[in-house]
This record gives sequence, structure tokens and C-alpha cells, in this order.
Amino acid sequence: MKSDLTLRLADRLSKLRAAKGWTLDQLAATSGVSRAALSRLENAEVSPSADVLDKLAGAHDMSLSRLLFTVEDGFAAHVRRDTQSVWRDQATGYVRRTVSPGAAALAGEIVECRLPPGTAVIQESPAVAGQEHHLVILSGYMRVELDGETHDLAPGDVLRYRQHAGVRFVTAKGQGAKYMICLVTA
Repeated sequence: MKSDLTLRLADRLSKLRAAKGWTLDQLAATSGVSRAALSRLENAEVSPSADVLDKLAGAHDMSLSRLLFTVEDGFAAHVRRDTQSVWRDQATGYVRRTVSPGAAALAGEIVECRLPPGTAVIQESPAVAGQEHHLVILSGYMRVELDGETHDLAPGDVLRYRQHAGVRFVTAKGQGAKYMICLVTA
């Protein structure tokens, strides 16, 4: 008997391919997963390995975690602060807190970031190419270098963009920044 997760994953993979207008052969060429395996996955005849899921997520310009979020049932309406994941870069002091995590039934997620004074954070490439971002400066000042342009941001300023390439976030000596980023996935 097929598990509910296998059925939901098969449906999602089929819809992602259809949304790009790809044939099974085109997805096979892009992902490195055979056409036969893709067909069996989309028909829920087999459950994919983590390696195959990672290849398919990459072909669809998303992280593996985002792909898995898109097949989860429901979502928690109330996300308590003490359950929100926090990541710290020990070298720079940069902190990211996932305030509102992504879910299959929702199109966005919100991340709060704190960038200490005199720090630069460089994201070489987007996790999801073309993903819509809305960055709001809550306090402090920050420079964002994106697509060959420089944006100097102050409290209350918003920078809206679709990320297709790397981005650089920089704070000046003596002045850090706290900001929120809303990530919207189609």
C-alpha cells in the first residue's frame, strides 16, 4: 500500500514539472534522474531516496527542505518564539531566526536577521533562483549589493527584489542592522 507521503510527493513532483512545461525527458536531462525513475516517482510506484529528492529539488531551483515543506500536511497557525529555529555564524556574529517557517499550504516565510557592526555576509547564489524577497530594515543601517547596484538602507526602508544571483549585506563599523526578510515562493 502506498503511503500518504509518497502520494503527496508524487503529486507535487508532477505539478512542479508541469508548471515548467517540461517533459519527463527534459526533467531527466536537467536533474540527472532517469526518465523511467521519474515516471515511477510521479505515479507513486516508488518512494524516492534523499539523493534523488535533492537532485529534483535542484532541478526545480529549490532547496531539499523547501521541497519537503511543500508536501507536508497543514501548518501550525501559532509559532511560539521558543520553537523558532535560530542559526548563528560564530565567526561573524550574524544571527538568523526563522520567525514563520515555510509550509506547503503557504507561499511565504519570514526570517529575522541581525548583522553586527562592521560585518559583511555574502550569499554566493540564491537558494531558489528568482525567489521574491521583501527586506525591511527594523533598526540600524545596512548596504545591500545586488545585481550590480548598491542600496543604502535605513530604518523603515524596504528593498524588494527577485534574487537571481549573489547578494552582499554589509554594515559599517560601529553600526549593525536588524532586519526582516519575507521570502515568497510561487
